[in-house]
Amino acid sequence: MRHPEMPQGIFKPKPTAIETKQDATTRAARQIIDGEAAVREQKTERLRLARLASEATNTNTPPTQRRINRRKHT
Repeated sequence: MRHPEMPQGIFKPKPTAIETKQDATTRAARQIIDGEAAVREQKTERLRLARLASEATNTNTPPTQRRINRRKHT
């Protein structure tokens, strides 16, 4: 999820020191979150393409049968 940049208004009142620190923290956090989201999207796309390529080459192999473990009732 990418966040748009905060708009800079013409008549915006001067922020206090606390607001300035909060804005800096918010910008830093959004940059980190946006960077992680971009990396995650790239990885997802890469893995999806690899899965599709793998499925395209393995169309003739039958699915493996699962072993059924039955408990012995004594």
